[in-house]
Amino acid sequence: MDSGPTPAEWKQWEEEGYLVFEDAIRGEMLDRLQKAFDHWSAACKEEWLDRIARGEAAATFYDIPNTLEKDDVFIDILDQPRYFQYVKAFTGDDVIVIGEQVRTAPLWPTSYTGWHPDVPHSHPLHIKVQVYVNDVEPGGGEFAFVPGSHRPDAGPYHRVKNLAAMPGHKRFAGKAGTAVMFNTYGWHVAMENHTRTPRKSIILIYEKRTPDRIAEGRFASIAKSLDTPERQRIFGLA
Repeated sequence: MDSGPTPAEWKQWEEEGYLVFEDAIRGEMLDRLQKAFDHWSAACKEEWLDRIARGEAAATFYDIPNTLEKDDVFIDILDQPRYFQYVKAFTGDDVIVIGEQVRTAPLWPTSYTGWHPDVPHSHPLHIKVQVYVNDVEPGGGEFAFVPGSHRPDAGPYHRVKNLAAMPGHKRFAGKAGTAVMFNTYGWHVAMENHTRTPRKSIILIYEKRTPDRIAEGRFASIAKSLDTPERQRIFGLA
C-alpha cells in the first residue's frame, strides 16, 4: 500500500496543483471497471439519446446516471490506495466524497467544455481524480491543466476559444488506468478529440470535510456496500 506523498510530490502539488499516477488502476480491477463501464454505457444509451432529442442533455458528452448504485466497482475505485492516500494527506485526513462522473466524450469537432476552474478559493479544498478507462492518445480528448493556476496569486486567465491557445497548459495523454489528480481551483479542460476513439474516463470528486457539505441520506441507497468504517465516514454516513 502506498504511504502517501513524498516531499517532492508535496512540493509539486503545492506549486503546480496536480499529480499523475500511472497504473493507478490495473489488473483485475481495471478489467472489472472496463466491463462495467461498457455494459452500463450501452444499457443507458437509449435514455441519453431520448434526452438529447428532448433538449434535456448535451450530445457532446455522456455520463452514466446513478453509477454508484449500478456496480460496486464504481465504489471500489473511490478509495484505491494509489491515489486516495494522497487525497487524505492533502485534506488533512478529513475528506468526503462529493460524487463521481462516469463519462464518455464521443467523437465531436469541439470539446464539451471550455477552460475553467470548478470552485473559487473561498470554497473548501476540492480535488478531482480523472481515471482513464481506455487508452487516451495525444489529440484524443485528453485532460489538460494549467500548472500553478490553482494558486491565489496566479493569473489572470481568460476563457480562450481556441483551447490550444491557453498559455502554459499541459496535456495528459495516458494508458488505461492512468489517474490525474488536480486541485480544481486550477484552470482545466478536456481537449478536442481528433481520433476515432471516444474518450472514456471517470472523474472522482472529493472535498475537505465541512459540516454544510455533508448531506445526510445522500448515499443511503448504497449503504450496504459501504462495508468499512472509513467508507461510511468518507460518504458522510458516520
